[in-house]
Parts: sequence; C-alpha cells; structure tokens
Amino acid sequence: MARVSDEPLVLGIETSCDETGVGLVRGNALLADAVASSVEEHARYGGVVPEVASRAHLEAMVPTIERACREARVRIDDVDAVAVTSGPGLAGALLVGVASAKALAIGLGRPLYGVNHLAAHVAVDQLEHGPLPEPCVAMLVSGGHSSLLLVDDVTTGVRPLGATIDDAAGEAFDKVARLLGLPFPGGPHIDRVARDGDSAYVDFPRGLTSGRDLQRYRFDFSFSGLKTAVARWVEARERAGEPVPVADVAASFQEAVCDVLTRKAVDACREIGVEDLLIGGGVAANSRLRLLTEERASRHGIRVRVPRPGLCTDNGAMVAALGSELVARGRTPSTLDLPADSSMPVTQVVA
Repeated sequence: MARVSDEPLVLGIETSCDETGVGLVRGNALLADAVASSVEEHARYGGVVPEVASRAHLEAMVPTIERACREARVRIDDVDAVAVTSGPGLAGALLVGVASAKALAIGLGRPLYGVNHLAAHVAVDQLEHGPLPEPCVAMLVSGGHSSLLLVDDVTTGVRPLGATIDDAAGEAFDKVARLLGLPFPGGPHIDRVARDGDSAYVDFPRGLTSGRDLQRYRFDFSFSGLKTAVARWVEARERAGEPVPVADVAASFQEAVCDVLTRKAVDACREIGVEDLLIGGGVAANSRLRLLTEERASRHGIRVRVPRPGLCTDNGAMVAALGSELVARGRTPSTLDLPADSSMPVTQVVA
C-alpha cells in the first residue's frame, strides 16, 4: 500500500493496566487508535484485578493490532518502528505488551522503543495541538498517578516536581464512588452526578495545603485523608438514619480534589516561570478539573493544553506518539532484553 508521506510509521502498544491499546502514528498524525478494554470484567470486583487484566491483554492483543492496521489502512510490514509501554504499571500486564512488541520488532526487523507510561501521556497532546512547548509543566492525573512534571524535552528531560504520597486522585474517585453506590470506574460517574450537586455542601479537607505541609510537600498530593473524610461523613448520615445526598457529596468531593490539583499546578508554573500547562491522564477528562484549571491559569497568563477525553485515558496512540518523537529526534532504540518495569521512574523516558 502506498505511503501517504515519507515520515516513519510507528506502532505503539499500551498494556499498563486494563486497556489493550494499539496506535499507529506517522509524524504527528494519528492514523489509528484501537482500544480493547477489560473494565467490565473488573467492575464486579470494584477495581482492577491484575491477573484478569493480564489474561484479557493476551486475548485482545492480536485482534487489536489487526483492527488498528485496518483503521489506518496499512499492512503490519509497513511499520517502521515499534514502541511499547515498559513501565510503570501492573507487572503481568506490562509483560504481555513488552513480549508482543519484541515479537513484532524481531519479526519485522524494526527498532524497538520501550517507553515510560507517564511521558507518553505528555507526548500524546502533540497529536491534537502540535509540538509541545518546551519547557512546560505537565499535570498527570489517573488511577495510579498524580504527578507534576517539568518537561524540557519529552524524549529526554522529564523532571518530577511532585507526586502523590498515598492514594492517587483516580483511585480516590473509584473508592468514593463505591461509598456512594456508583459503578466502577468511579471518575465518569462522579463527574456526571456532581453536575446536579452543590460543591459547597460539605467542606471536605484539602490535603497537603496547610502552611507546614506546603513547606515540606510543596507540589505533592495526598487524597487518602479526603477519602476517609467522605467515608466518615457518609457513615455518620447512615447511622443517623438520614439519606445521603449523593449528588452533593460527589460535587463536594470532586471540588476538593480539583481545588488541590489546579492550585498546585498553577503555583508550580508561576514559581518556575513556565507559561504552558499540560494536563493528561484519565482524570484529565473530568469536566470540573478542565474548567477550574482554565479559570485559574488564565488569571496568570498561563496557557492550558488538554487532549480530548479519548486521548486522556490509557491508549496506544500516546505510546506511538512518544515513539514517533523518539524516532524523529534520532534517539537510540531499546535493546531486545528490554524489561517490563512496574516501578519505572519518570526520569527514564526510554528503557
């Protein structure tokens, strides 16, 4: 099949959690983004079960690769490079993706790039808004991560500014949703229900925002105490035989999370002197987070970039986007003894 340009075609594989994602990117053009989710298999457990996720990846890998190639109208041997999430993530799930990518790279005789999941969440914005401003601050918020990063060069220079010290924001959304009787995953359901609620109904705590905490944990996050505060409030209402106003509690909880996230992200930009803030990760799809970030950033002349919701959650497009940038900048590929590293540090963009 004829090429549409001379830029390399990069295939990206993402299996860090419960989504099998395969993306195809040429330059900054997204040709295909195929995702097979196993979320329904985890819903009855109220959270992701690692073994279930790994088996689902095994079953979905080949069909998802084939679907991506059909969407992009390319053959698998048109691929010029293969990129895969090497970490962080669930060890068993990562192994499925890494093994599949190695097989493709060997079979096709193409270079292999094992990439960092968090850096990929940053790089995916290029598919929608063009080249990243350098430097920029990235706020990545998902079920497993709440991080503030300074990005000088997404292929080499990602420096952590702060991270969660306990529950990540997305994890807190899931746990609070369960308390309120909402389905898994909790983020979209809390976002939906909160639109009919009063965000000032309960003044829930804002973790790590007191004077002393800000000295020690300037740009770090903590949502465990908030989750516990919601649980105690709900339990107190139930013990008193009073109904729980689900919409109001959801809105108040969501406001507390978004307040802390946006406040610290904007403060980081101002302190460092960076004028561009990028938001990524599954929680970046939250409507209140997007609105509040825009409001607070605009007061200080900070530009905000947020990918469309479909590119915020885990997907193969983000891995392919980072792989494409690595190829374009001539970065050295990974070796075939590439590991699946569940605790891969964000400072390591390529394994």
